[in-house]
Order: sequence, then C-alpha cells, then structure tokens
Amino acid sequence: MAEYIFKDLVKKEGLSDQFQIASAATSMEEIGNPVYPPAKRKLAEHGIRAEGHHARRMERRDYEEYDYLIAMEQFNIRNMMRILESDPEQKVYRLLDFTDRPGDIDDPWYTDDFETAYREILCGCQGLLECLKKKGFAVH
Repeated sequence: MAEYIFKDLVKKEGLSDQFQIASAATSMEEIGNPVYPPAKRKLAEHGIRAEGHHARRMERRDYEEYDYLIAMEQFNIRNMMRILESDPEQKVYRLLDFTDRPGDIDDPWYTDDFETAYREILCGCQGLLECLKKKGFAVH
C-alpha cells in the first residue's frame, strides 16, 4: 500500500521524474503475488490504482540502489537488517518516524483493519515527502 500511496502523492506534486519508488518484502510468503486484494480495494476507494505489481524479496543490493529503505514496523526492520547486515549510511527508517507520532503500523494482513493502515501509511508518506522536499529531492 505504501508504494502506491507514495507514488500517488509524488505524482500529484508533479515530482514523479525525481523519484524511484518500489516495494519489497522482507520474507518469502508473498513472493510473486499481486497486491493483496483487500489492500487493492482500499487503495481503489481512494482513487489509487495498484496494477501490475508482483511481490519480490528485498536484496542486499537494494541498499546501494535506494537512498531510503522504509519499513512499516520494527519486525520489518529486524528482517531488513538480516538481509542488509548493516546500515552504515543510516538509510533504514520506519514510515511513521517521519510524523509527529513515530511508531509501528499494524499489518492489516493480521488486523484486517485496512482503513487504519491506509490512514497511517498516508500520514507517514506525507511526512516522508515533506522531509524529502526540504532536502531538495536528491533521492532515488
């Protein structure tokens, strides 16, 4: 959901050409699957299309490819660090760290609360975008 919400925000700002936005799983369960249908429906309710996506697993080389590696919660960060082994450039963050309410976003796969997840992800994505805009869009 975060990939598509962030892409939507960036597009609305006319900044799509300044960003490379992608998502990756930290586990193997969903590899190859499209966006989870309830998540896709929630995005559609907000006018966001999530087409053509198939889950892939994060790889160590993603660290060199991207300036920010964003997790939804601490468990994701733990898994990311297993893959990355270290974070010398301080690229790993939780999405809500870019808001005035840092913390974890509960996985709606388990909670079935896609509306709360959507609102929290939107808030985090808005905070992340504001942070990046202040830094002058030097991002990938």
